[in-house]
Amino acid sequence: MEESEDVPKDFIKLKSEKLSVDEVSELVVSPYCGAVSLFVGTTRNNFEGKKVIHLEYEAYTSMAETEMKKICRDVRQKWPSVKHIAVHHRLGVVPVTEASVIIAVSSPHRAESLEAVMYCINTLKASVPIWKKEIYEDEYSWKENKECFWANSEK
Repeated sequence: MEESEDVPKDFIKLKSEKLSVDEVSELVVSPYCGAVSLFVGTTRNNFEGKKVIHLEYEAYTSMAETEMKKICRDVRQKWPSVKHIAVHHRLGVVPVTEASVIIAVSSPHRAESLEAVMYCINTLKASVPIWKKEIYEDEYSWKENKECFWANSEK
């Protein structure tokens, strides 16, 4: 395969089905890259002493996808050697231990893909309109991402 046949690709997905680390990482593998870096965000079973039963995610889908594509464009400007980027986020109910978000980035060397993955998750949490509801044993709570720009705009 010539490198021109392995053109950089972005894989953006919002879905209600279970996310697969293998599926997402396979999307970004390239024979021209020596690094695939991953971030997997999972549902934990506790928050501030409360037992978490599961999480529920909602999104403004079209805007979320647009913002996720913008993140990919930003990554390519900051790290031009990045080959492929995958950002998959789950919507609906996410049980404890299952993935809510998986981000994968391939690049020739590890530094670029590791930095790009961190940038992707931090920027996603700050700018993508996806909302999380934590369901506890006796109550629930909509969670505000402290990083998101609209959270501090009215204070």
